[in-house]
Amino acid sequence: MDLKEIQTLIKFISSSGVDEVAIEKKDFKINIKKNLPPVISPSVVHAQPALALAAPQAVAAATAPASEVAQAPVVSSGEEIKSPMIGTFYRKSSPDKPVFVEVGDTVEIGQVICIIEAMKLYNEIESEVSGKIVKVLVDDSQPVEYDQPLFLVEPN
Repeated sequence: MDLKEIQTLIKFISSSGVDEVAIEKKDFKINIKKNLPPVISPSVVHAQPALALAAPQAVAAATAPASEVAQAPVVSSGEEIKSPMIGTFYRKSSPDKPVFVEVGDTVEIGQVICIIEAMKLYNEIESEVSGKIVKVLVDDSQPVEYDQPLFLVEPN
């Protein structure tokens, strides 16, 4: 199962009433659950290799109680650019490089605005909207969830 198939599966689960999906193939196993109380134990982590697919920070954030996960404040004006995947959010391509975008910068559709690391792959995330960056909603090197708002943009 490749990254695109996993993303499609996550989108399906998010938009459907399904709370849990389990897929098992020859040497691959994945369990995706939503809206269920989190349960973590060392035996589960070792018993289910599919949990190794996500970064450890993402697993910790995904399994933390909702009250402990920091939520970005809701801002009514502007358009959100959301994360297309689960992973680790980076504002720059490497520690010694400048950030892709700052608050106040104007972005165009297709412009790279950040990187999300997922399964040891660095995915360039492009803007889906043209406009001015109003707010960066995620701190650098923080885990992000699928469909989590990353930037707030005031469209042109």
